[in-house]
Amino acid sequence: MASRKSSSKSKRPVPGRKSGRPPRQRHAHAHAAHRAKTAKTNGGNGTKKWSHHVMETSDAMDIQKDVFKTGSAESIAQSLKHSSTVSRRRKGTPFQSAMSMLNFYINRAGRNLPKERRDTLQKAKRKLREAFGREPR
Repeated sequence: MASRKSSSKSKRPVPGRKSGRPPRQRHAHAHAAHRAKTAKTNGGNGTKKWSHHVMETSDAMDIQKDVFKTGSAESIAQSLKHSSTVSRRRKGTPFQSAMSMLNFYINRAGRNLPKERRDTLQKAKRKLREAFGREPR
């Protein structure tokens, strides 16, 4: 019987790697565990959107309820300006916070946002720039 030579690749685990699995598999395993955990906290259905969670729990500024759903572009801009200047729960400047909250809502609504409402919100962006004394784009 002839003895076999061992291959040049060693079977020893690589330092810094958990259980010798490739990074992608470790990530997939961790991601699956996270999904199972969030399914339990959402009452078993995973249909809640991350953006809803962000709006409810983030350290973003406090805004008036349903400010984006009703009103004119002028009233939306004035409400956001007031909220951003008064709020202590913001990280950037008042203008950055107000504009990012408006963009977040527009992006979150996506294709479900009717064209006339999208146009109103785009106009609110221009009004917000004017309210903060920024140059229009």
